[in-house]
Amino acid sequence: MTVTAKICGINDPKAMQAAISGNASYVGLVFYPKSPRAVNPGEAMALASVVPERIQKVGLFVNPDNEQIIRTLSVVKLDIIQLHGEESPERVSDLKKRTGKKIMKVIKISEPEDLQTVEAFVRIAEFLMFDAKPPLGKGALPGGNAVSFDWRILHGRQWPVPWMLAGGLNSGNISEAVRLSGASIVDTSSGVEDFPGFKNPRKIEEFLRTVSELR
Repeated sequence: MTVTAKICGINDPKAMQAAISGNASYVGLVFYPKSPRAVNPGEAMALASVVPERIQKVGLFVNPDNEQIIRTLSVVKLDIIQLHGEESPERVSDLKKRTGKKIMKVIKISEPEDLQTVEAFVRIAEFLMFDAKPPLGKGALPGGNAVSFDWRILHGRQWPVPWMLAGGLNSGNISEAVRLSGASIVDTSSGVEDFPGFKNPRKIEEFLRTVSELR
């Protein structure tokens, strides 16, 4: 099994170059203003302009309104829209029709029962992402909290669309995460940072190198 990777929350040119040089399959740009990784459409356009066609550009949104989506897409050429909020299946379908873009729906996990929502989205979205539920308390973000869930929950599961594993992944735990979950696509953001919002190019390169060696 070949494992591929997405580097999310890229907000500076050096991090983007590290993701490109390390052969990431996906790069993520965050359009959630409360995130320390957030970029505006102009910043995102500059970052996306250097990304080769072989790499999919993913825009992360949290419960976006139509205006935000349309404004962003008018400036930034995205391949995939990642919905990281509480979007309903109806909303996902609506955004897919409005934008004509592929949709990745994030399912937040803490226990096996959380997978019950998957069936409603696999008929609509082109991708799924399984991320850890945000920790309780003030200040927690919808994602990028450096927390994991029990990866064994996903082991042996099959869906008719590709899915990604996210949540606290880094070069030290990615091998175990893939072994226990069976994931063939992995996503990291906080795991390649020195602190929230500040990517470390060396950590990006190390993560991508480790992923490339997984079999």
